Amino acid sequence: MKVLHLDNNHPLLIDLLKNAGFTNEEDYTSSKETIEHSISEYDGIVIRSRFNIDATFLDAATNLKFIGRVGAGLESIDIDYAESKGVKLFSAPSGNKSAVGEHALGMLLSLFNHLNRADKEVKAGQWNREANRGIELDGKTVGLIGYGNMGKSFAKKMKGFNCTVLCYDIKEGVGNKNATQVSLKTLQELSDVVSIHTPWTPLTNKMIDASFIDGFKKPFWFINTARGKSVVTADLVSALKSGKVLGAGLDVLEYEKGSFESLFSSEELPKPLQELLRMENVLLTPHIAGWTKESKEKLAEVIAEQIINEFLAPSEVKK
Repeated sequence: MKVLHLDNNHPLLIDLLKNAGFTNEEDYTSSKETIEHSISEYDGIVIRSRFNIDATFLDAATNLKFIGRVGAGLESIDIDYAESKGVKLFSAPSGNKSAVGEHALGMLLSLFNHLNRADKEVKAGQWNREANRGIELDGKTVGLIGYGNMGKSFAKKMKGFNCTVLCYDIKEGVGNKNATQVSLKTLQELSDVVSIHTPWTPLTNKMIDASFIDGFKKPFWFINTARGKSVVTADLVSALKSGKVLGAGLDVLEYEKGSFESLFSSEELPKPLQELLRMENVLLTPHIAGWTKESKEKLAEVIAEQIINEFLAPSEVKK
C-alpha cells in the first residue's frame, strides 16, 4: 500500500509503516490543489491539520482506503463523506492525553499562584509578596466538561490535590474513581474551576458563551486546552471584566487558523483578542498542551499501529 505523508511527524511513524511493508512518500509543501492531481495514486494519507480533507479532495482520491490524522480530533475531515466512500479514519486521542493533562494542571497552578506575573516583577527588580499571595488548589471543586481521554487524564492528575472532581459528558456512564459524573446544572452550581476537554463539533461550537457562563452559581477559574472555537471570546472577556470568571488559562483561541500552525485568519487583531492579550489574569499558550517530545512519538506510534492492525494480518508484519 502506498501512503502519502502531508505533515512532518515523528520519524517512528514512517519507520513502523515501512517495516510493515508500506511504501511511504512525503510532500509537506505542495498546495491542496496540486496534491489533488496525484492523490489517486495513493492508498492512504497521513496528515495533521495542514488543510481540510473535503469532498473535492476525496473525489480526487479514487483509490484512498484510509486517512490517518496525527492528533485527537477529526474536524478537518469531512467525516460523513469519507465514510460514505469507505475510507477508514484513524486518529490518536490517547497519544497526547498525558501531555494535555499536565499542561492544564500547570496553567491552573500558575494562575492560582501568579507565577507569570511574579516572575516578570522579580526580573524587573520588584519584590511584591502580598500582591502575589496565591490560593491553593487543595479542597477546590473542579468541573470537567467532556470526559474522554483528555478529561480522564486531567482528573487522574488531580488526585494528589484533595479536590472534588466532577465531570459532565453527553455520554452516560463515563465517570470513574477520579471524577463523579453529574448533570451540567450540578457542575455549574458547585465548580470553583472549569476545564473543557471536548472535541470540536457543531454541538460544542461557541458552547462557552454568555448564557453558559451566567449559569454558574459562583465565580470560577477557566481552563481551555481543547478547541478555541468552543469559546466565544467576547463573552469570556466580559466575564473576566465582571469577575464572573476569575482568570483563564487558554492554550487554544477562537481566532486560530484551522491548521493550528498560526493564530490569525486575518492581519487585524479582533477587539476581544486585543483585550484578552492585555489581561494579567489570563495565561496564553500557542496550542501546545499536547505538543511534548513524548507525545509526538506516542501519536506516531498510535497512528501507525492502527493502520497496520487494520490492513495487515499479524503474519504480514515484518520483524
